[in-house]
Amino acid sequence: MTNKTTISSICCIIAYLLSPFTFGEDTHSLVERLGYAKDATLLIINADDFGMCHSGNMGTFKAFESGGISSATIMVPCPWFLEGAQWLEKNPQYDVGLHTVLTSEWRSYKWGPVIGAGTVPSLCTNMGYFPAGVVELYLQGKPEDVEKELRAQIARALNAKIDLTHLDSHMGAAQLNPFYLSIYAKLGHEFQLPCRMPSRESLEKQYGAGAMLDQFAELGVICPDELLQGSAPNVAEVESFWKKRISELQAGYVTEVFIHCADDSPEMKAITGSQAIRFAETEFFSDPKTVQWIKDQGIIVISYRSLRNLQRGVSAE
Repeated sequence: MTNKTTISSICCIIAYLLSPFTFGEDTHSLVERLGYAKDATLLIINADDFGMCHSGNMGTFKAFESGGISSATIMVPCPWFLEGAQWLEKNPQYDVGLHTVLTSEWRSYKWGPVIGAGTVPSLCTNMGYFPAGVVELYLQGKPEDVEKELRAQIARALNAKIDLTHLDSHMGAAQLNPFYLSIYAKLGHEFQLPCRMPSRESLEKQYGAGAMLDQFAELGVICPDELLQGSAPNVAEVESFWKKRISELQAGYVTEVFIHCADDSPEMKAITGSQAIRFAETEFFSDPKTVQWIKDQGIIVISYRSLRNLQRGVSAE
């Protein structure tokens, strides 16, 4: 069975499990609830994989300081998490959420559970690392171990004095398994943090499981209206790829795009073949010309903090 078939099957189960539940729709759109005109175009630019390695951190620092990104999500189990946390303690103005981690995909650069392999053995390979992909994880990972580990990751981030603004999921691992998804939504509710999710339309089109969003609405957990995934096929097309996608954003929606930051160093090159794209994306979004171009399109860049404020019922900070 292919990965795509496995995930599709899982999502069909989600749709079946959640289909009896329907929830009334708010009369105002998310854009309006955030205090903007109903036809405003709002954009969150998030940097994933913060804390994964030193190269990724350096790229993320640059993107934040240039105004190229509005949020990032940090990977607590990774070796360079502490560097990111220490930088944030000195720069608390930047908005950072938790990139929940249950997989470790690179061949020669690995990480495992912060709670310890012996405590959550179903989440580990025989070497104590997370499995490389979501299919392997779903075949062996017990939901009770997932919840223990994700709670430990949140606790470590909070103990590092990170003022978390949202939750998302590395490789979508917590989002496409019906049992993990309920944990993900529950944690968003308990810690009053918005959660990244694809739009209902995207979920229905890809997996026939748009109903998976209903439990977030029931719990009062806010998700952006749309999530744009993917990256340019090569370095030469980074600018045209992103300008096309951003210029086509739908008015009246809060859309999230995410990139992966890096500097041009041997470290990232040794970890992944995607280093060149990561560096090119960092340079493109960090360029003042790009920042201005986005403004010129009439797009309003916001961060997840705005969504968190709305979910918590507090005024804008």
